[in-house]
Amino acid sequence: MRGPQRPGSSADGNLPLELTAFVGRSAELGELSRALESGRLVTVTGAGGVGKSRLAVRAAAGAAPRDGVWRVELAPVRDPEFVDYAVVEALGLTDHTTRLPRETLLGHLAGRRILLVLDGFEHLVDACAELVAELLRQLPDLAVLAVGRRPLGVAGERLFPLAPLAEDEAVELFAERAGRQGLDVRDCAEVREVCRRLDGIPLAVELAAGRLRALSPGQLLERLDDRFRLLTGGGQDALPRHRTLRTAIGWSHELCMPAERLLWARLSVFTQTFDLEAAEYVCSGDGLASEEVLDVLAELLAQSVVSREEAGSGVRYRMLDTVRAYGADWLAATGDAGRLRRRHRDWFMGLATWCELEWFSPRQGEVATRVEAELPNLRAALDHCLTEPDEAHLGQYLAGSLWFCWAGCGRLSEGRRWLERSLELDSEYPQSRLKALWVLGYVAILQGDAVPALAALQECRAEAELAADPTAVAYAEHRTGCLALVTDDMARAETLLRAALDRYQQIGELNSNVLMGQVELAMTRAFLGDLPDAVRLCEDVRRVCEDHGERWARSYALYVLAYAAWQDGDHAAARELLTDCLGHAHGFRDLLGSVLSIELLALVTVAQGDPAEAAVLQGAAGRMWPSVGLPLFGSAYYNAPHELCEATARRALGDERYAECVRQGAGLDREAAVARALEYFGVRPLEALPAPRGPVRQRREGTDMRKPAASPTRKGGETAG
Repeated sequence: MRGPQRPGSSADGNLPLELTAFVGRSAELGELSRALESGRLVTVTGAGGVGKSRLAVRAAAGAAPRDGVWRVELAPVRDPEFVDYAVVEALGLTDHTTRLPRETLLGHLAGRRILLVLDGFEHLVDACAELVAELLRQLPDLAVLAVGRRPLGVAGERLFPLAPLAEDEAVELFAERAGRQGLDVRDCAEVREVCRRLDGIPLAVELAAGRLRALSPGQLLERLDDRFRLLTGGGQDALPRHRTLRTAIGWSHELCMPAERLLWARLSVFTQTFDLEAAEYVCSGDGLASEEVLDVLAELLAQSVVSREEAGSGVRYRMLDTVRAYGADWLAATGDAGRLRRRHRDWFMGLATWCELEWFSPRQGEVATRVEAELPNLRAALDHCLTEPDEAHLGQYLAGSLWFCWAGCGRLSEGRRWLERSLELDSEYPQSRLKALWVLGYVAILQGDAVPALAALQECRAEAELAADPTAVAYAEHRTGCLALVTDDMARAETLLRAALDRYQQIGELNSNVLMGQVELAMTRAFLGDLPDAVRLCEDVRRVCEDHGERWARSYALYVLAYAAWQDGDHAAARELLTDCLGHAHGFRDLLGSVLSIELLALVTVAQGDPAEAAVLQGAAGRMWPSVGLPLFGSAYYNAPHELCEATARRALGDERYAECVRQGAGLDREAAVARALEYFGVRPLEALPAPRGPVRQRREGTDMRKPAASPTRKGGETAG
């Protein structure tokens, strides 16, 4: 579970540390750090905008648990059912099995000394309290730092209420934020009065400082007096500082121009972060032209209403949750919330459709990065479709279109949940339902859950034939053949896969799924002993993939080619193919492709004379399999290389030394295991997926689909929906 290191971060973990310009709070920081040393559950409470998250991040950064600090942002999570999934995702765990995420957490965290930071849980108190109570009970080495506006109410919880800044610290923060704008603000009576009127709430102080480009401190104070008389925040039973915060945000809102207030409200439909193109589409119209959005957004950035951040997918924007909530209230008051949510849904359905098509292209790596960044918004779009009347078919379409995310980017468990939810609803559009069915079957196969997989695929096939949908029939037949392959029915697998490839040719379908069908047929031929045919099929897949810049299906073709090379005794070629395969599978977070590669690398390693390292790799693979499903699918064919490797290594090392090496490998997490496997063979882990070799070439139509060529397709993507 080794997370990416970032500047100023702990050695292990995912904690994003904003350690610059941390003004004041030195006493509170020391107290909180001491509380973390002596307690297993500490909860920082306080009003929105009081600086809870910033203090918690700083305190967590100073902690030094053996296995790292991990932060879970719960504000974007709407459904209590997905709290466990959010924690699993934040810890970087990938689990393809049918296990509940709670079981995954308990299994992966057992014996680890970790500090888990749960930030923004107040709308999910019951679910978070139940999770924390069980984690603390089952995992004696775990500590939790919770951050929210109210306590969790868990036994043993130590509360750390955070008050607003003292006056001197508030003035210091005000001056620091002004300095970021190139303004020199001195400590004077007017500045101190502004900070006093804002009760020292950091968010309010920062919003006020954001107005200094247009107003002097004296003008701020004058206008602040006016707005405090006009605006109130919450009911009379609310704490004064809660009302002050809302007033401060409302005051900043009132100082915005009409277009800025309008964009502020409309941006509230985004979850977590968003990019400019999405904002221009979703938020334009009815008083705000698309070409005006950038300029208006720039003003909101200048006023600290929106912040800018760099991500792997490019520049993204974020609103603080309190600021977003205020905008959402205004949006609801305008009566325009429903229309904006539909535009949000439309944009992200369009994005998912584009990503599905571009998955089979040189942009495959870009698609993986983009989808990772947009997952919170895609989830919001899915949730909207599955809770609005008459939109079930859109939810089914969206969940099905994201098959490449679920299967190719290591999110099988989450994908299955969305697919099952969508299929629980009635839909008058059979194509969307058929697509969701075959994708559900595919996901269940990869999880090793054969019975529900077969049920979904049989239902898909029957309904597709009734609807006269040849594309859905082809996908159902293909995935049923895949199921036969992993359950050792090679004759049936070959029959079904060949039939599916013929159907794909007839309808002009060529994409990553089609190529995976050919790889699966090649694996079937290899297991049946026809290595030349398996090599022919996979070499053709490799050529098509390199023509199109496709790397995911290509990695599985390389796996089969490596298997054939090992069978032929060409261990050097097998090693080269497998390291290429492993690097790309890991780059996509494809745990199945990674563990299969490591299993076969172990066999190549023992064949090349290093039984100890082979045993280490087997131990590492053994640790990964529980997160995938049944080890090697429970297949005698897939298991044969593993058994041969183990027998050879045991003979060379003896039982005791072999077991010791396996234990060493089992101590490696996924990142460490992949890095070790690649570095052992002199390969650096991939930092990014490479571009395809050479230009994209087109071939003539009409080629035998058993040897698919890069011919244009009428549909260009997985189009059963």
